[in-house]
Amino acid sequence: MARTLSPDPIMAERALRLFISGNSASSQRARANLARLESVLQLGDWLIEIIDVLEAPHRAEEAGILATPTLLRAGEARARRIVGDLSDPDRVLAFLEIEPRSDGT
Repeated sequence: MARTLSPDPIMAERALRLFISGNSASSQRARANLARLESVLQLGDWLIEIIDVLEAPHRAEEAGILATPTLLRAGEARARRIVGDLSDPDRVLAFLEIEPRSDGT
């Protein structure tokens, strides 16, 4: 079952979807690392979903997910994705082209 952390479908063009596989160690690390990024970056205006491919395999198939964990930045002409447990935040942010907010909110 997909779990939406920040339920704002209006901002779907600013969506991050983390595809995980059950409660594996790498899935747990990816969830924790995404939560850390979310709090540091204050991603309140982003739609953030965690999708367990064991519970919603059709979502993974629709998104073309071949490995988990995978973080997908959706809503662009070409979706960007990164595979792994998101343990290198600088690499994740650079790859996804997300910059920390500078307005302090």
